[in-house]
Formats: sequence, structure tokens, C-alpha cells
Amino acid sequence: MTDAATEAPRVSTVDPAEVERFSRIAAEWWDPHGKFRPLHRFNPVRLGYLKREICAHHGRDERTVRGLDGLSVLDIGCGGGLLCEPLARLGARVTGIDPSVTNIEVARLHAAGVGLDIDYRAVTAEDLGATGVTCDVVLAMEVVEHVADVPAFLAACAALVRPGGLIVLSTINRTAKAFALAIVGAEYVLRWLPRGTHSYDKLVRPEEIEGPLQGLGFTLLDRRGVVFDPLRGNWAESTDTDVNYMVVAARPS
Repeated sequence: MTDAATEAPRVSTVDPAEVERFSRIAAEWWDPHGKFRPLHRFNPVRLGYLKREICAHHGRDERTVRGLDGLSVLDIGCGGGLLCEPLARLGARVTGIDPSVTNIEVARLHAAGVGLDIDYRAVTAEDLGATGVTCDVVLAMEVVEHVADVPAFLAACAALVRPGGLIVLSTINRTAKAFALAIVGAEYVLRWLPRGTHSYDKLVRPEEIEGPLQGLGFTLLDRRGVVFDPLRGNWAESTDTDVNYMVVAARPS
């Protein structure tokens, strides 16, 4: 990949306040009982979904340990690398980008400590796209609700998908149910997340993702909800997309 750090500054969809918010708690990324505990518990279901969808689209055997062997995967807004590391263990050539230098340093140190070769960069999707880089799979997981301009961010992500490749996004729906559960419940009652992590006005409805992607020539493949089971204490896939959901789309070959 070309080093995006040499590129001239470009208009960014990054919200500086959001970057600062997550940078302040970056040291807790790999603490399963800390402020990112919900992501640690959320990781198994989204990783299983990603492996299944990626393998199906690229003709891989989902049952194999290294089902993503050789595929290039870009994780936009990678944070401390919670998704990058398991994807690398599945055989993918992983690049993780995040506008927070602090997050990237945490991710690099942790990957080095466990012996994983992951290309981490403190760069925006727009600047990386300006280098002409494209990947087999582009991820933007729990990111789109934190950006300053959703359509522009989607366009920047889409430009990084090579022909025949996939884009997968996950976020929170803008519904009364999501406000009650993902903001009031998770942040103020259960205190799973720091207060102010999510703003209702910045939550994104599925059609606000799917419409722009279709306008960019992508074909929608799947929309899947994710729900929390309080009895088992884990997350599971669901047809209910009222709160958390994931969208998969493909760029034509």
C-alpha cells in the first residue's frame, strides 16, 4: 500500500469530538471488563457473521480455520484492533485504520505482543482511498453513527472496495426502541457504555445506508439484526433490526 501520510490534507468525514472521546479511553480497549466490555461480548456474533458472509461471497469453506486465507480486509475505525486480530487469525491480510493515533498505538502494541502481523495506520478512509488502495472486504463496524457526514463516509468506504468485493457495516437504528435500549438502557441504566457514547440524532436507519450504496452501484446482499439475550447474557443474530443491525453489499465484478 502507498503511505497515505504523504498525501495532501483532504476534506474528512471524521468528527473530532468523537475521536477525542474514544482516544481518552483507548487504554481500555483490551480490558474485557472495562469500558469496551460490550464490544468484547458483541465480537463473537459479528465475527461469525463476517466469516460466513465473506466465505460465501468469495467461495471459501467457512468450516476451515483459515477460511479467509489471502483475502485483503480493511477495518475502518478499527479502534484497538478487536476485530482485526481474529480476522488475521482466520488468514486475512488485515489493514486497520483509525483517525485516533492513540487507538492505533494501542492496536500495534497488542498485535505485536501476540505475534500478529497487522498493518495499522492512523489515517482516514478518505486519505487512504486517495492512494488508490482497494480491498476484497471493507468493514465499518460500529463507526457510521460517529461520523460527521454519513453519505460522504459511505462514498469513501465504497471507493475502497475492489470490483467483486464486499462492504459490511454495522450500526444502531434510529428508532424509539434503540433510544430506549441502546442509549438510555446501555449508557444510563446498565452503564455498559460511558454516557454520551451515542447521540440519537446521529443514529442511522438502514435505508440511509442501503440507498447510498445502491446509488454507488452496489448490490445489497443481506441485512441482519443483532439482539441481546439477557437470560444467556450474550448477543445473537436476529430478524429484528430495530436496534443493532448489519448490512452487507457487493461491488459488481
